[in-house]
Amino acid sequence: MEKGLSVLTGATGHVGYAVLKELLAREEKTRILIRKDVAIFKGMDCEKAFGDVTDLPSLVAAFEGAETVYHFAGVIEVNAGNEDLLWNVNVQGTKNVVEACRVQGVKRLVYASSVDVYPPLPNNQVMTELDRFSPDILEGLYAKTKATATQYVLDASKKGEVDAVVVHPSACIGPYDFKVSSVGDMVRMYLAGKFPVSMKFGAYNFVDVRDVATGTYFAAKQGRRGECYILCGETVSVEQFIAMLAATQGKQPPRLRLSHGFVSAIAPLMELYYKAAKKTPLLTRYSVRKLVSNCNFSYEKAAKELGYAPMPTQQSISDMVAWILEHEGKKQ
Repeated sequence: MEKGLSVLTGATGHVGYAVLKELLAREEKTRILIRKDVAIFKGMDCEKAFGDVTDLPSLVAAFEGAETVYHFAGVIEVNAGNEDLLWNVNVQGTKNVVEACRVQGVKRLVYASSVDVYPPLPNNQVMTELDRFSPDILEGLYAKTKATATQYVLDASKKGEVDAVVVHPSACIGPYDFKVSSVGDMVRMYLAGKFPVSMKFGAYNFVDVRDVATGTYFAAKQGRRGECYILCGETVSVEQFIAMLAATQGKQPPRLRLSHGFVSAIAPLMELYYKAAKKTPLLTRYSVRKLVSNCNFSYEKAAKELGYAPMPTQQSISDMVAWILEHEGKKQ
């Protein structure tokens, strides 16, 4: 039996590119929605449709004949002054995707949400999947837009407008970081000798983009309609992460370890500096708060229903460093 067509949005992104590679490795007939052709797709056996998630007619055209749509296009972070972009892409773009799926009779939609839509529970309680998401109780514009879009997708699935499943990746690491994620920026700075410090505080949950891609594929194939699946990995401290990064270079981790109080104090200054430089800051007051909030997510549901089994963080970091050095050279 011939496999149906899969259409992917967000293929230029860190996770989206990993999903594209996963689909092609499984010999899925795949079409990507892109705004313009770029070199990273050279030699990849996929169709290309040109358009944008904010442009409904281009989505309807791109989804023609699609059996499955993987919606990974989104804006993660943005400089001050462009807040409307997050709402337009993350929320209206997702509404457009749902409508285009409905018009074209797409059999399954997989929506990439985020663990950021989960309000942190107190006392490091384990956090598992919810069936309702409220932007009002979340901090940060990204989390609010993703929660709004997630609830829209779940409501559309419940109404029968689309057969949808939702995946929630944690902080993504690993290869294919073409656009340079915030974590990838820190890794590159370390490799270039521009990040000679560690921290005494903070932790987060990291997951390899390749594990997210595999989990996403099985969510499409065997996930239950209207269900959410957390795709996370290990929770590691900032100090552990930097030590793992140092180990890839055969080095000792930095001796200087910054305190929570010091980093909290300099975060506003870093925001001002990066705003003047028109770059996304490595540390903000929001990211510092995230580092000390609960990130104890469970992937038990995905493991049980999708066979999800993420790799160790050290392997992801080692592979990410190897990929950066191979594609960008040792001079950062």
